[in-house]
Amino acid sequence: MSKKPFVQKVAEQPSKILDDSITAAQKVNENIKSAPAVKKAKDYWYSLGPGLTTGASDDDPSGIATYSQAGAQFGYSFLWLSALTFPLMSLVQEMCARIGLVTGRGLAGNIRIHFSKRVISFTAFLLFCANTFNIGANLGAMAQAVRLLQPNWNFGILVLVFAVISIGLQVFTPYERYARYLKWLALVLIAYIASAFLANLQWGEVMKSAFVPTFEISKDFMLMFCAILGTTISPYLFFWQTSQEIENQIQQGKTTIKLRTGTNKKELKDMRVDVWSGMFLSNLVMFFIIAACGTILYGNGITNITSAAQAAEALRPFAGDATYLLFAIGIIGTGLLAIPVLAGSSSYAISEGLKWKAGLSHNLRQARAFYGIIIFSVAIGFALNFIGLDPIRALIYSAVANGIVAPIVLTLIVLISSNKKIMGEWVNKKITTVMGWLVTLTMALAGVGAIVSFFL
Repeated sequence: MSKKPFVQKVAEQPSKILDDSITAAQKVNENIKSAPAVKKAKDYWYSLGPGLTTGASDDDPSGIATYSQAGAQFGYSFLWLSALTFPLMSLVQEMCARIGLVTGRGLAGNIRIHFSKRVISFTAFLLFCANTFNIGANLGAMAQAVRLLQPNWNFGILVLVFAVISIGLQVFTPYERYARYLKWLALVLIAYIASAFLANLQWGEVMKSAFVPTFEISKDFMLMFCAILGTTISPYLFFWQTSQEIENQIQQGKTTIKLRTGTNKKELKDMRVDVWSGMFLSNLVMFFIIAACGTILYGNGITNITSAAQAAEALRPFAGDATYLLFAIGIIGTGLLAIPVLAGSSSYAISEGLKWKAGLSHNLRQARAFYGIIIFSVAIGFALNFIGLDPIRALIYSAVANGIVAPIVLTLIVLISSNKKIMGEWVNKKITTVMGWLVTLTMALAGVGAIVSFFL
């Protein structure tokens, strides 16, 4: 008896063949998932948390505007700063995270206990002012980015929508889900890396400038140098990093300070991978934004960029729609990531300093004051867009406030993390303390430079 043709088999047994196909596809999928490289990548992704979101939030729309202006005004001259700020940022954020893991308290709580209440009050006030100006600038930049894609949409309504979304993310979203949102939002930064590759960079000059420092003796150069440091090593990152380590511990069931006190080698190893990964992403994006704007804008004589949205628009005629769209989308995504971090860090600092119940793991009824500060901060930021305050001037005010508060907070961080009575066996190593003081001195000089430039 002859065998049935394949077509006849298909006609007679469609369900069997479909089942066999699905089974085969499932086996292929399982084999892919079980592949060593894929498994390692998956494990690495799940190991990332506060460090990734903290680093990503550093590249907010105001930071993007700063990096864009650096590239437009000075070409590749500031590319080398990304290689410098990466280890400095990582070192500071690692100290902050370790303080949280060892003490079971946020940074502001530790400052309140081990130093004067006036210190934390002054610090928290300046942090709130700097963050609020940043929130206002970011809300405006996000609205302008949408208007690049949809010019007829109302600016005021867009600012309001983004303000409401930012508040809603923190106030009404359970922390576990909210943390996942922030983590995935961090991936929007890839848009800036992609846009730079589409810009046909001059790789020979780029790589040379990445490792050979360039200096100019001029007011504009020094102001930009200070602005980059101020927007990269920002005080709000310190408070957010420490507090998010606490939030993660609370999610693991460590709901009291006693349960959270102390750490171990595995926790510290995981934390370091997370922190250094987040800071690497942050500085990599900074590098590519400066490179893209240095190639396209500076190369075509466009040397004055006043906002992230303007940078996106200026790139379009020279780099095409793809780069333009990626840049604009990145502004919206980073704003949604950064605004809750800015408002949240202010609230952590004030609430912990005043011994109020604080934390995103609490709901609105349990921590009204904590969430009230978040809402108030975003509301003021919203209002700043309608009082005629120039967005660049808002960023200058923010930079000056950061320039004052950063060295103060860094001093406290180094003192706490190098104190054996507080940190026990997890106290700073000598080289870490030395590097910590070096970062503090650098930021102090940058702060003085920013303030002096502001009055010149």
